[in-house]
Amino acid sequence: KDGETYVAWNWKAGGTASSNGDGDITSSVSANTTAGFSIVSYTGDADNTSTVGHGLTQTPNLIIMKALSGSHNWIVGSDSLTSATAYNLFLNTNAAEANNVSYFTTAPSASVWTPGDGGASNGSGTDYIAYCFHSVEGYSKVGSYEGNGDADGAFVYTGFRPAFIMTKSIDSTSDWQMFDDKREGYNVDNDVLLANDGAAETTTDYIDMLSNGFKNRIATDPNVAETYLYIAFAESPFKTSNAR
Repeated sequence: KDGETYVAWNWKAGGTASSNGDGDITSSVSANTTAGFSIVSYTGDADNTSTVGHGLTQTPNLIIMKALSGSHNWIVGSDSLTSATAYNLFLNTNAAEANNVSYFTTAPSASVWTPGDGGASNGSGTDYIAYCFHSVEGYSKVGSYEGNGDADGAFVYTGFRPAFIMTKSIDSTSDWQMFDDKREGYNVDNDVLLANDGAAETTTDYIDMLSNGFKNRIATDPNVAETYLYIAFAESPFKTSNAR
């Protein structure tokens, strides 16, 4: 819209997708194995034992997938939830984690994952898209932390200065909160946007981005005394730096 300011976050995969036959279902994959990120498309077969190749060289810590047709949620699976198989979140809602084994029937491996047999993840003849991430030392981190419900909030170690952070309480109804170093971009004014809501950014002082992680500065989300899932990416990746 004319006159409004926008933000975008972008991850580079591996260019043109190629066929991947690692799983029972042949997938189409664009993978950046150095960055621990792949984009996967596949067509479901309604078999809860069928696997899908993700194209990475390590087990994904986070998978976000969505049916391309029908009214289905964005399904989020992670090894930072209560279970990497039985539990899931929805990126488009503020719901707490739920026990639903139809979305992920076995834990992912270094080559495949098993999306179950429900229409939201593996319906017969339905096309899907999935985004797979694993942590990369000095560049990205998928993990969890415990909030303390105090303005002197929990510190979360990532091993790098974050440029992007997304958090979600897995224990209660709460929003997916996103922070970055481009809007304002200095402590303590790291504004928040919500992945599951169309609201404008909120300018409350939530977190500080530090040289080796982030520090919560509020007693409410993302620092209620609950367990939080988070994913963070580095401002200047150490592991893949081009410096000489």
